[in-house]
Amino acid sequence: MTLDELVACDNAARKMQTVTAAVEELLVAAQRQDRLTVGVYESAKLMNVDPDSVVLCLLAIDEEEEGDIALQIHFTLIQSFCCDNDINIVRVSGMQRLAQLLGEPEETQGAAEARDLHCLLVTNPHADGWKSHGLIEVASYCEESRGNNQWVPSIALQER
Repeated sequence: MTLDELVACDNAARKMQTVTAAVEELLVAAQRQDRLTVGVYESAKLMNVDPDSVVLCLLAIDEEEEGDIALQIHFTLIQSFCCDNDINIVRVSGMQRLAQLLGEPEETQGAAEARDLHCLLVTNPHADGWKSHGLIEVASYCEESRGNNQWVPSIALQER
């Protein structure tokens, strides 16, 4: 490996850490400000009613769920809708960290079924023009990825 390749790898790793931190910050802030829609069906309903308020779609799945055909069909439809409506999309792995960020209770025996965290929408109603550093960072990453022909970039949330 050449020095240029090592520097490029280091820069890419730092960029991923920055984007991952921005996504985490954004999710926490959006939930606090009631700008987060959680769940595949809830997200589909919102996008049908008010697609212009959606600024980011996160599709979350872990490796063991990749074989879930129904979930993949939902993701394909949501991705298509997002592309048609100029909504940024990011694929996310690390469901446990995602649940932790959103304050989901840890699973216990006999507990009610956990919320569906496979699709998360961040909204920004045009009336108030909410600006978030995390949102700006993630939007920039999505735009950069599209410039590299990666239409749905991926990030991995790391457990802490």
